Amino acid sequence: MIDDQTLSNVWAPRLLAALRIISALLFLEHGLVKVLGFPPGAAPGAQALTSFFGIAGLLETVGGVLLLIGLFTRPVAFLMAGEMAVGYFTVHAPASFYPAVNGGDAAILFCFVFLYLAAAGPGAWSMDEMRADKAGG
Repeated sequence: MIDDQTLSNVWAPRLLAALRIISALLFLEHGLVKVLGFPPGAAPGAQALTSFFGIAGLLETVGGVLLLIGLFTRPVAFLMAGEMAVGYFTVHAPASFYPAVNGGDAAILFCFVFLYLAAAGPGAWSMDEMRADKAGG
């Protein structure tokens, strides 16, 4: 049986890292669709880099990579949460009030996961953690 102390001290940072890594991989996929058109057939497909969707794709690609490796996690997560809020209210919300209808479920979920990461930090297995260990020791 795992006690509360072990769960908090050992597993919470690892599960936070898993949330960061999986969210970053999914987010990176959204950016790669807009920047490179990968995977083929995914909407909206490759976009002009100077367009609204192209700039969003660049932010999502760079932000996704930084979150994946856990580098500058708090500020990057905060910026990506803002990008998702803007994306939701400019692209999804005008289509319908209901996220199940307007397709904005992922944008809302990413927004709040990134807000959580901005507050909680990267968890284990991050470049931020390695930088802090190096600076402290």
